[in-house]
Amino acid sequence: MECGITGGYTNGTAASAGILADVRGERSPAKAGLHVNFKEKGEVKERREKFLTAKYGNHQMSLIRKRLAVEMWLYEELKKLYETSTTTVDGGDEVEVDIDELLDMDSDDERRRHLQMLLTGAKKSQNDVKKFINDLLDKAKTL
Repeated sequence: MECGITGGYTNGTAASAGILADVRGERSPAKAGLHVNFKEKGEVKERREKFLTAKYGNHQMSLIRKRLAVEMWLYEELKKLYETSTTTVDGGDEVEVDIDELLDMDSDDERRRHLQMLLTGAKKSQNDVKKFINDLLDKAKTL
């Protein structure tokens, strides 16, 4: 920003050419050498990862905890249904039960048929599978 006084200003006396001269064309010698240099201090060793976190209200957190508890229960029960005495769950026996998909279905009968179709390859008995389906449907109603 440059400031100057125009030549037309007078305070009743004649303007002196040295003090009130128009300086718009020149930079002040004191400001001519001012600049900022940022130097990098070698290589940046590690850039810290930044995460966005959100704060949920108590009610929302209780819903999240309830949902997580049901999903963890579902995971543990599926592992029990698909493990045998000699082998455990491997990539070939993977079953994915989508709770949202179950909740979007209209009736319990439709949910039950869908789960029975998904769990046809279970290693445990049909009674265990039916008990699992009934328990899952009960837990899904609480969500």
